Amino acid sequence: MIVQLKEEITDLQKDKLINEISQIGYKITEVKTQLGDYLIGIGKNDFDIRKIGQQEGIKDIHIVSDEYKLVSKKWKVKPTSIDLGDGIFIKDGDMAIMAGPCSIESEDQIVKIINHLKATGITMMRGGVFKPRSSPYAFRGLGIDGLKLWYGLAKEAGIKIVTEVMQVSQIEEMYPYVDVYQVGARNTQNFNLLDELGKVDKAVMIKRGISGTIEELLQSAEYVFSGGNEKLILCERGIRTYERASRNTLDLNAVPILKAKSHLPVIVDPSHGIGIREYVPQMALAGVMAGADGIIYETHEIPEKAYSDGQQTLDFAQSTLLADWIRKTFAMRKSFTLI
Repeated sequence: MIVQLKEEITDLQKDKLINEISQIGYKITEVKTQLGDYLIGIGKNDFDIRKIGQQEGIKDIHIVSDEYKLVSKKWKVKPTSIDLGDGIFIKDGDMAIMAGPCSIESEDQIVKIINHLKATGITMMRGGVFKPRSSPYAFRGLGIDGLKLWYGLAKEAGIKIVTEVMQVSQIEEMYPYVDVYQVGARNTQNFNLLDELGKVDKAVMIKRGISGTIEELLQSAEYVFSGGNEKLILCERGIRTYERASRNTLDLNAVPILKAKSHLPVIVDPSHGIGIREYVPQMALAGVMAGADGIIYETHEIPEKAYSDGQQTLDFAQSTLLADWIRKTFAMRKSFTLI
């Protein structure tokens, strides 16, 4: 059960409401976010919802059978829109494009990529300053100093920053310099990190776990929402299967399923999803047609010289073409009426 409270509810009204719900046999958890106050009731007893709905101080009430409550479309039918400021949104009915390198490497690299994004009409730049690497000897990012450098250049150009946070201690120091915190596949079930991201007032994009299910991705989002942060984005980035012909198996089935199950925007990452440069554009366009609200991909001036993931990274010419194809494919998608 989800009970959305009115802003003007009194303490007396809330206490009475909690008592009424508890007497029915539901365990109550209070959730306060940037956008509203909620009571989440967990229980299995049947009751007449009108008995609760008539209480004072209630804005809305819903019965939600899903284990994940707040991110479920059974509660909130209207899609969530993420406002990054300056007229930049990630939302249903639009096509967000995020592009940039796997790793932030230098000031010169940042400037060249920002200039490319501006020329291509892309307003969101992805990149890593804290890099989780399989090998401890691989390049692991420029850290907070690299983020500060990147932020200064991006802000001047009107570019929003999407970057990965790896641990709780990084959240606060990153906060002034990031527009979207990215939770990578390795941290999707780092529940301490998700809890703390629930306390910040900035967007959080959660990537699907390396072998994670759709249900687990939604549960991870529920952690952040229940912690107080409604600014959430889901990202399908491929899962590990027995197939070895590609880096991962990009599960495009997940896109319409997530859109049906949740009100949150859904992004597709074809770079990690297939991991092979020449196939990234096809998978990006397939993601658009599957119903994604945005595409995030990797680009670098000279992919072969990239510090990481060069094999799945597009050069600037390929990136320019892909951005144009994404927009054209999205326009075509909007003209379709599916049965």
